[in-house]
Amino acid sequence: MQWLWAIIVGFVLGLLARAILPGKQHQPLWLTTLFGIAGAILGNAVSGWIGVEETKGIDWIRHLLQLAGAILIVGLGDMLYMSLWGNRRKQTT
Repeated sequence: MQWLWAIIVGFVLGLLARAILPGKQHQPLWLTTLFGIAGAILGNAVSGWIGVEETKGIDWIRHLLQLAGAILIVGLGDMLYMSLWGNRRKQTT
C-alpha cells in the first residue's frame, strides 16, 4: 500500500512542479511521476536533517520541502532528458 501512496504523491508533486516551472517540460508523464517520487524522498530527507520530520498536525514544512525537491528534480530531469533524447525527438517530428 505504501508504494501506491508513493506513486500517487509522486504524480501529484510532479504535476505541481511542472505547473510551477516556467516553460514547457518535455519529459513523459511517467518520468514526471518518478521525478516527483524522488523529490518527495529528497524533501523527506531534508526535513529529517533539519529536525522537522514529524510535527503535531499537518507537516507543512515537510510538504513544502517535498514540493521544492520535486521542482528541483523535475527541472534538472527535464534538462537531462532533453540533452539525452531531445535531438532524437525533434528529428522524428
